[in-house]
Amino acid sequence: MYQYNLSFVGAGRVAGALCREMSDAGFNVEVIVSQDEKNGRSLADSCNASWSSEPVFPQSTDILIVAVPDHRLKEVLDNIVIRPDALTVHTAGSAGLDVFPEKIRRKGIFYPLQTFSKGRKVSFKDLPFFIESSDKQSSEILKELAESIGGKVYFTDTDHRRMLHLAAVFVCNFTNHILNAGKQVAEKAGFPFEILEPLLKETVSKAIDTGPENSQTGPAVRNDQNTIEKHLELLTFSPELKRIYSDLTRSIINYHNKL
Repeated sequence: MYQYNLSFVGAGRVAGALCREMSDAGFNVEVIVSQDEKNGRSLADSCNASWSSEPVFPQSTDILIVAVPDHRLKEVLDNIVIRPDALTVHTAGSAGLDVFPEKIRRKGIFYPLQTFSKGRKVSFKDLPFFIESSDKQSSEILKELAESIGGKVYFTDTDHRRMLHLAAVFVCNFTNHILNAGKQVAEKAGFPFEILEPLLKETVSKAIDTGPENSQTGPAVRNDQNTIEKHLELLTFSPELKRIYSDLTRSIINYHNKL
């Protein structure tokens, strides 16, 4: 595979994970552009690149990866200065090709379906990458790029990718918030979050093996109103958790009554 010269805009969690993985895979990372000098220089040093606060890229950059928060994406793309035949892509799950200005002719989306956290290394083996681009050649380049770091490639359009991004919010972000709720209740009982680890691991494993629609257990799926009422009484210490419990219980009952 041709070893493309890469540059990045952004020095956050997604940019950091991709930059380090691609640098380790042998790609030449040229420039990291970030308004945060400390994070930008740190990432650049780890990828043998240079740091800049200005989005102006050398003629040698083949692929520019823009990994910034969604609300900043349009502004950042509008201000990029790069050679006309370079391929510029963003990593956002909820934005399409229409966010690019007309001056960027070769463009694409390089969306890794994963959660990234600072200081935590994520495996890229079989990690799904969802790709869309302005032309077939760019799609093939992005496919090669993802596969070179172990990724599994899917081609999809913006509407389907946005829906998948929504699914990821349910599976990752909402699940994590529920885990935090469980931690609060466990601590109220005098136990650490770790006491729930075997239960959590089996819950996720079973959902993957048999499908979440087939693995639901608990008082809600049984419509056990006696237990549900006792749980609601115990949650008087937190009206917010009580509301969440009620909403999720009602949703589970309604879903399984329709089956």
